[in-house]
Amino acid sequence: MYRKLARMLSERLKKRYRVARRLYEKRNRPTPADRGAPPVAAEGSVLASDGAKPFRFVLYRIIGNDLEPRHARGQSRDNLRFILENEPVLEGCEKRFIVNRIVNPDEHAAIVELLESNGQSYIDIPFDEQTYASTPWDFEGLSFPGFTRSEDFHALSEAEKGRVMMRLYRHRNLYIMNNNGARNVALDEGCQLADWVLPWDGNCFVTAAAWTAIRTGIEASAQQRYHVVPMARITDNQQLLAPDFRPSAEEEPQLVFRRDAVERFDERHPYGRRPKVELLWRLGVPGRWDRWKIEPWDLPCPAYAPEAGQFAQAGWVARLESGKAHLEGDPSRGLVDRGVARVEAVTGLLDRLDARFMASHRSTGSLLFYDGNALLAPGDRAGDAELFEEAAAALARGPFSVVDKSTLAPSGDPHDYWHPAPYYWPSPILPKWLPYMPRDGVRVPGTVLYAPESDQYDRTRLQRLFDDVTTCAIAWARSGEARYAQHAATLIRVWFIDPTTRMNPHLKYAQVRQGHDRNRGSKSGIIEMKDIYFLLDAVRLIERGGALADADREAFRLWLRSYLEWLRTSSQGRAERRSANNHGTYYDLQVAAIASYLEDYALVSTTLRDSRERILEQFDEAGAQPEELKRTTTAHYCCFNLQGWVYLALLAERHGQDLWHFRDDRGRGLEKAFEWLLSFEGRDWPWRQIDTFDTDRFQPLRAAYAYAYHPASVSGDIPASRQSIRLYHPHDGVRPWWFLGREGRGNDDFDAQRRGS
Repeated sequence: MYRKLARMLSERLKKRYRVARRLYEKRNRPTPADRGAPPVAAEGSVLASDGAKPFRFVLYRIIGNDLEPRHARGQSRDNLRFILENEPVLEGCEKRFIVNRIVNPDEHAAIVELLESNGQSYIDIPFDEQTYASTPWDFEGLSFPGFTRSEDFHALSEAEKGRVMMRLYRHRNLYIMNNNGARNVALDEGCQLADWVLPWDGNCFVTAAAWTAIRTGIEASAQQRYHVVPMARITDNQQLLAPDFRPSAEEEPQLVFRRDAVERFDERHPYGRRPKVELLWRLGVPGRWDRWKIEPWDLPCPAYAPEAGQFAQAGWVARLESGKAHLEGDPSRGLVDRGVARVEAVTGLLDRLDARFMASHRSTGSLLFYDGNALLAPGDRAGDAELFEEAAAALARGPFSVVDKSTLAPSGDPHDYWHPAPYYWPSPILPKWLPYMPRDGVRVPGTVLYAPESDQYDRTRLQRLFDDVTTCAIAWARSGEARYAQHAATLIRVWFIDPTTRMNPHLKYAQVRQGHDRNRGSKSGIIEMKDIYFLLDAVRLIERGGALADADREAFRLWLRSYLEWLRTSSQGRAERRSANNHGTYYDLQVAAIASYLEDYALVSTTLRDSRERILEQFDEAGAQPEELKRTTTAHYCCFNLQGWVYLALLAERHGQDLWHFRDDRGRGLEKAFEWLLSFEGRDWPWRQIDTFDTDRFQPLRAAYAYAYHPASVSGDIPASRQSIRLYHPHDGVRPWWFLGREGRGNDDFDAQRRGS
């Protein structure tokens, strides 16, 4: 009891310390004002051509993507039309436009047509989907690998979380939004055309009175290379048509550049995170932005530029309505609310683009992990003999159901999956206060797969389901005999669909420690469903064989949707997602595989983003796996975890993504991980391994390494050395008939082969 109480007090103290530390760090974040006052500006000089008055001006409006919910749909085009129809001629100023990476082809065409029909000059900066898809995530700004799944992240406010995610999306945001990139394009061209360049946002509108004030101010301070034009937010564009309209302009200003101005916009700073303000900081333009905190995930605050202080203020400009008036109102909340909406809009747009790209690389029902070429190839007699021997055994087994177990989950519901924690043993010393003690790597009776006493729980039945459905599906693909597909379909219906036998779509009672946490399952229990990824490939096969009716298929998808929802929202699922070891790997594999089957490609994308961050968390610069080296069976867990990464990388590849070659500046990545682990093949393992390790487990990892990094060495036939290995134990993490996978034989598509036969 005293130990338990001490642990509780220790956890409370740690939590209070973490809270206090976060508050201290938040209060003491630096601001641009900490740099001190800007240097005194040198006396400016006038343009060499000043005598040839009047000045020539060129105004660029940069038209970007609509960002819902920050803007209304179609708002960029509507505001462009309002400008073209209502903005007066600006004396001495040429108007030009930049069409800036519009991702919607229809919207792009409509904007271009509108400009051309009105005789407007414009620069078209195109959007290229392949370039966007190859743009990396920015993990450098995270406090540490795994930060977005950590307690520190979840303790942040929603606004702060959004800003962390904006850092993560930074490079992709930079490509799509291209704010500062387009501004610099305008400056590069404009400085060749005019004395003064206005590289302004697409929603800027200049009234006759505003232009008179701007021009007068610039001419009065022409010795300054930069002019600051305060901006007013407008909630109703019609107000601008009143001749005497003069709003209060107190918003973040636009800038005017003299043609010999040296400074440019920093293209590392993305939309939504102070891309223009960064230049205001360098120039020393005072404003409330000097008090804005520089957060840990921000780019550093810049130093003052050599031309700091060489600016003057000139006139004002209006910002047209966004279609979201509630975000333009209350000044006390407007900035924060606009920031939250901006984050939601940008990340939403990028997620939709990722989903669109992934969908373009997937054909409905195509396999993720097995290779159609290998499934249809003649193969070797010994291999087929073993396959059909196992298929015959599978036909004689089952069907399996959670209601068949001889004991019940703590809920008392026979439809609830139920399995005790395998490494927690009854304590012989303190049964009242400490009823169970952990013994890592040593399984409790009843939790050993296929052992007779395992019949009282569900783990063995679940594994039989995975393996037998897969074996029968592959036997059907190899032979065309309907009995195999029909048996596999029966197994699916009994476990997932039939109301009298189906499993409830959760793992609330997986790996239960009796007497702990109200007899609920642990986060670690979720790994018992890890092999659903290859089961889904098997289901794809039997669906092609017509063994599952449409109603069965829809019922199966409904089960998967419910399970996926539980996996992502339950306390168990959220805790498992935070796991830094192999449990996190197999969590991602489950989520991504199910999401792909359900064609939820946005979720596939965000899961693979998580997986990239997880790679940096799990592997060091040498490729070692520190978390797995803490265990008592280190060789097993290092192979087991890397095997999970093989399947995540294969899944990513089938969606147009490359995990194989992902790495950070420190060299952390899967290639190093393979090289580190495979360097021990044929050598004594130097870390703790309390039971016998099957050294043949290096074989599928060696094949995956060759497939990913040395494809020229991968033959279309199975090497003789591979013939001795057909099936591994499920605990090894190697899917059944792995050599019929793409990393074993190639990557031709099953559908194309079947259509051609």
